[in-house]
Amino acid sequence: MLFSDYHHGLIFSHSKLNAMIVTINPATEEVLADYPVMSQGDVEAVLHQAEQDFIQWKSVPFEVRRNLMVRLGALLRDEKEQHAALISREMGKPLSQAAAEVLKCALICDFYAEHAEAFLQPEEIAVDGSRGMVTFEPLGLLLGVMPWNFPFWQVFRFAVPAVMAGNGVIMKHAPNVTGSAIAIEDLFRRAGFPPHLYRTMHIAFEEVDRLTGFMIAHPSIRAVSLTGSTAAGMAVAEKAGRALKRSVMELGGNDPYLVLDDADLEAAVTVCAASRLLNSGQSCIAAKRFIVHTRVKDRFEALLVARMKGAKMGDPFDPETEVGPMARGDLRDQLHHQVEQSVRDGAQLLCGGVMPEGKGYFYPPTVLSGITKSMAVYGEETFGPVAAIIEAADDAEMVRIANDSPYGLGSAVFSADITRALAIARQLETGNCYINAMVKSDPRLPFGGVKQSGYGRELSSYGIKEFVNIKTLCF
Repeated sequence: MLFSDYHHGLIFSHSKLNAMIVTINPATEEVLADYPVMSQGDVEAVLHQAEQDFIQWKSVPFEVRRNLMVRLGALLRDEKEQHAALISREMGKPLSQAAAEVLKCALICDFYAEHAEAFLQPEEIAVDGSRGMVTFEPLGLLLGVMPWNFPFWQVFRFAVPAVMAGNGVIMKHAPNVTGSAIAIEDLFRRAGFPPHLYRTMHIAFEEVDRLTGFMIAHPSIRAVSLTGSTAAGMAVAEKAGRALKRSVMELGGNDPYLVLDDADLEAAVTVCAASRLLNSGQSCIAAKRFIVHTRVKDRFEALLVARMKGAKMGDPFDPETEVGPMARGDLRDQLHHQVEQSVRDGAQLLCGGVMPEGKGYFYPPTVLSGITKSMAVYGEETFGPVAAIIEAADDAEMVRIANDSPYGLGSAVFSADITRALAIARQLETGNCYINAMVKSDPRLPFGGVKQSGYGRELSSYGIKEFVNIKTLCF
């Protein structure tokens, strides 16, 4: 199977036709709900309905699109509490972070409602003896394959610009957040968008590979966007390439945070810990490798350990909780294996690293030091609250270590000298770099990676133009 990271949360009877998607609360391990899955016939019917709505939608004026998108943002704000609670139940995100995610979705609705028309205005270009014009026209139905870690935001940052550009959206969401997937489809419908312009597919694990390939190859689907693991991205990109379909891939990361010898260590640790613990460490742009100058390594290490030890782990609905459970038990097992393997290879375990007893897929904030290239946490993505500290003698070595990775998504540099920090940032092989701040996505700025972290960009004017026909007119 090509999408092995999606199968957990599914159970099957002896008959494939009776397969159900079952969602589980990762904090309690209790079953939340079960959902029927779709057959190929169901998928074909949805694609046909969606294409009919797209044919009408592509000619709808921007003013109408704008008004509906503003209404969608208002619904998100009005219903923030119920959607946040759903996110927390399904994947364990602390409730305050889940509420912030919902509000960020409302923000992107407002952003593209205000700017989409300007971003897509035709551009006139002087051409010898004639006039040239570039127009930006909708492509058609777009397939989104989205993960569970930001179950609302990942969807909205793809779907909102796509719809504002005049496209339709077909969504294949992660099964453990199926309730969120259904809620999002309902939001688009209640905001007044055509009922089949945004649809979500519920596909059994045993059929994911085949039916995802079927959708990518289907003539109604014009392009694909995936956020997820590098392995899943390779599988989908291969299918899209075979079908000559455009694709955007936002994949894994092993983000380096460089702490220079002149950094404000207290401020740097506050930012570094916040980035590593956000969403219980389950973020592709979370800080993962802390590359610290030799002169300040011991002090940084002590401050980071104190902060990580002090982070409260527990019930996502407790307002004091900073670290909730991991989304699935297999993810916790994989993370613990990476920690244990690194310790066996010589890493120093400074805190955490012990699997807690009791219900829930919890894993404590963990700090490892003395990291070398042979250790798992040096080169692999750690999707959980585990910090790896790597010592470096000077700026050049810090850059070398940071770039010694197959990934290239986010990075950060901490220094009192902005000129020095920017000079280092320009050398880092990543799609995003922040100075004295944590990496984050912002609707106003392009977002994406290089190397095995993917290609293409989301957000800003660059993101909305990924999925349009850039047409040249000469007259």
